[in-house]
Amino acid sequence: MKTLACLACLAAAPVFAQSYPEADAIVSIGGPVTEIIYALGEGDRIIARDTTSLYPPEVEELPDVGYMRQLSAEGVLSVGPDLIVTRDTAGPPEVIDQLEAASIPVVGVPDGYTEDTVLAAIRTIGTALGVEAEAERLAGTVADDFAELGDLHRADPPRVMFILSNQGGRLNVAGDDTGANGILALAGAENVMAADYKGYKIMSDEAIIAAAPDVVVMMTGEEEHEARRGQILSLPAIAQTPAGQNGAFVTVDPAALSFGPRTADFARELNAALDAAVGG
Repeated sequence: MKTLACLACLAAAPVFAQSYPEADAIVSIGGPVTEIIYALGEGDRIIARDTTSLYPPEVEELPDVGYMRQLSAEGVLSVGPDLIVTRDTAGPPEVIDQLEAASIPVVGVPDGYTEDTVLAAIRTIGTALGVEAEAERLAGTVADDFAELGDLHRADPPRVMFILSNQGGRLNVAGDDTGANGILALAGAENVMAADYKGYKIMSDEAIIAAAPDVVVMMTGEEEHEARRGQILSLPAIAQTPAGQNGAFVTVDPAALSFGPRTADFARELNAALDAAVGG
């Protein structure tokens, strides 16, 4: 039986995946999905992965079936999978329909930005792979890691603006219901735009100045840190904020925005970097 649970259902109730313990030709779609499979000790069952699956490093040696939201049925089926394990936000939807019609089991894994979502993903994948006991052990370890994050929170959290991209001086900024907002919250920071909108949005200079962030955060990229730092902090709107005036600029690994087994570690690292940026 094929299973692809819809996101709305996953948000409302526990996920009960079908089990395929004999599957040994798995296509893993989504960075957190792939990380969890490896963390469960089942990485040798993966025969291909998507473009967002970059950890652990050895996974990059596997065939890449494309970006998780722009998949093609032909590309996924060409590697001969006997099981597809995917984030439930993968697509396009018609491609998922085609994969299901091909009689390949498809297991959808909950996608979100909370501890509960990570634990649900671990258990869903554990059931799908027939390693429920190992999944419970991993979930317990990850839950303990999350529990320790309570110590990071303080009465006066740093006010942070998370910039997803700079499009010629037009800044695409994270609001609520994003991986960026989720990791900032876990790191004990306040997202200055979380109360204004959900998702990502191009912000006006006036809105940036009014938000008055203490720190600017971006993802690490191919561009050198100092070059990016200087470029962003010198923008006229950013220069008028506390972050610009104090040179407070921090970068995070892009994987920090996709919640998985390492999320608590990313939160601790970000907390330390933010404290250093604001002199905390």
